[in-house]
Amino acid sequence: MKVHHLQLGPLRANCYIVETAPGRCVAVDIGGDSRLLLEFLKMKKLRLSKILLTHGHFDHIGGAEEVHQATGAEIYIHELDAHMLSSETHSLASNMSFVKFVPITDWTCVYGDCYINDGECSFRVMSTPGHTRGSVCYICEDVIFSGDTLFCCSVGRTDFPHSSAAALNFSLSKLYSLEGDYKIYPGHNESTTLDYEREANPYMKQFRGKND
Repeated sequence: MKVHHLQLGPLRANCYIVETAPGRCVAVDIGGDSRLLLEFLKMKKLRLSKILLTHGHFDHIGGAEEVHQATGAEIYIHELDAHMLSSETHSLASNMSFVKFVPITDWTCVYGDCYINDGECSFRVMSTPGHTRGSVCYICEDVIFSGDTLFCCSVGRTDFPHSSAAALNFSLSKLYSLEGDYKIYPGHNESTTLDYEREANPYMKQFRGKND
């Protein structure tokens, strides 16, 4: 599994392009700058088949509709965040973005602990509410695409409408309890590993001893 990384949209959110088979890929979060992503796919001679959204905030979905229209790639979102895809208000674009909001017109709802298969890869959908009610992590092989649930030495904000610090704490406990180590590809900033976050992240250190 080969993973490419772009930073897209007004907040430079991380977009990950995952090669799932020769000439085939999925994208995790497309925050904007659809033209840049389409040019990248053309340069790498990759066909985009799916767009996996970790949650419904504008800085992670802003370019998804235009890419969907250009490629036909299916869009996946957790059912609890689906209403954000067509709403400038619920996606927070109305008061946080200076870029025109492009609503998403067609998507498929996913639920926690299901799987999305593409090419030779299988993505486990782990429900990780907190930053939003429908936040998810996508787990594929030894990689976790954590969206705005878990960052390097930090976590996503919980002061937005429908965010919950208590729910995020439970989600972090679920991640902490996973067996083994994983590469973490977050929604913002640099990549990290789950073992490092277990030791260094102040929001996860509380679980040491409880889940070991």
